[in-house]
Amino acid sequence: MTAPRWRDAFFLLSPLVTVVAVILLVWIGYGPPQSFYDWSQTLIQMPAAIALLWHRRFPVVVLAVCAATAIAQMYSAYTDPLLFIGRPSETAQWVPLATPFAIGSAIKRLPRSWPTWILTAALIAISTRPWIPSFDTVTSGVLFTALPALFGLYIQNRGQLIQALTERVERAEREQELLAEQARADERVKLAGEMHDVVTHRVSLMVLQAGALRITAADDATRAAAEELREAGCQALTELRDLVGVLRTHAEEGVAEPTDAVRLPDLAELVAESEGVGMSVELIVDGNPLLTAPVVGRTAYRVVQEALTNVRKHAPGARTRVHVRYGADRVRLTVRNSAPEEEVDHELGGSGSGTGLLGLRQRVELVSGRFTAAARPDGGFEVDAILPVFVPTAESHGG
Repeated sequence: MTAPRWRDAFFLLSPLVTVVAVILLVWIGYGPPQSFYDWSQTLIQMPAAIALLWHRRFPVVVLAVCAATAIAQMYSAYTDPLLFIGRPSETAQWVPLATPFAIGSAIKRLPRSWPTWILTAALIAISTRPWIPSFDTVTSGVLFTALPALFGLYIQNRGQLIQALTERVERAEREQELLAEQARADERVKLAGEMHDVVTHRVSLMVLQAGALRITAADDATRAAAEELREAGCQALTELRDLVGVLRTHAEEGVAEPTDAVRLPDLAELVAESEGVGMSVELIVDGNPLLTAPVVGRTAYRVVQEALTNVRKHAPGARTRVHVRYGADRVRLTVRNSAPEEEVDHELGGSGSGTGLLGLRQRVELVSGRFTAAARPDGGFEVDAILPVFVPTAESHGG
C-alpha cells in the first residue's frame, strides 16, 4: 500500500479509533460495565461511532445519527437517567462522543448546506442546555460542539485559499510561458529581418556583378557562366524572401490564396540532370502543381534534389523513383531507391557536411510539414515528406 493510501486510511479510521479509545479508557478507570444500565451507556455511543466510517461520503447522515443519539440521551435524562446517562449529574454530556468529528467533517465538506447547520445548532443546544444554563455545561458544550464547528470552517476556508493560490501560481506560470513564447517569436522576427537585410545585400551585389560580367565578358563561356550565376542569385533572393516571410508569419492566423505568378522549380529538369550523369530515375507526378505555394514548391524541389544527391553519393547504379502527389491540402514526396548496384566511391560519399537530411527536416518543419528518412529492408533508402499546399508569408499578407 502506498503512502497516500496509508494517510487516507488514517484520517478515515482515526475518529472511530478515538471514540473506541475513550470508551476503553473509561472502562479502565471505572471498570467494565456490570449492569444493563452501564452497558446501555456504552451501546448508545456505538451507532454514531460506527457511522463515522462514512463521515466523508455521507457527512449529513452521520451528523443526523449523532443528533438522534443526543435526543435519545436528553429524553433519558428527563425520564430515566440510568438508561443512557447513568447517575444523575448536572455536568453530564447529552451528546455522543462522535459529535465533534461529525460536526467538523460536515461543516468542512458542506459549509453551505442548511441541514448541516440545523443539525449542528441542535447538537450545540442539547450540549450547552441554554434552558438551564451553568458554567460547566456551557463551557463543556462549547468545547464539544461549537469549537469543532469553527475548526471545520477554518479547514474549509484554508482549503479554498490554498486552491486559489495554487490556481494563481499555475496561471502565472502559463502567463510566463506565453510571454516567453512571445519573446521568442519577436526575436525570431527580428533575426529574420536582420538575416534578410544582410544576406540580401550581399547576394544582390553578387547578382549585379554577375550581370555586369555577362555584358563585359569577351567570350561566350564566361557570359554563360555569369548568366547562370545571376539566375542562381535571383533564385536565392526569391527563396530567401519566402523563407523570411514564413518566419515572420508562422505564428499568425489568416489564410491567403496561393499564387502561381512565380515560376516553380521544375522537377522534370532536376530528374533530367540526374539522368544526364548516368542515374536511373523515374518521375511520377499526380495532381496539379500550379495550386502549390511557391515556398512549398521550392521546399519540395530541395527535398528531391538532396535525395537524388544522396543516391548519387551512396547508392551508385541504384534505380530511383520520385513520386510527387499534389492534393487539395497537401503535397507528398516519396523518393525511393534500390540497393546500390555499383561500388560506392567512399571519397565522394564522404564529401559534404553530413547534415543534409537534418537540414531537409528543419526546412520541411519550417513550413509545418513532416519529414522521414529511413533505410529499407531490401538495402535501399526512402525519403518521405508531407508538405501543406499553402504557407502564408509576408507577401501573402500584403507586407
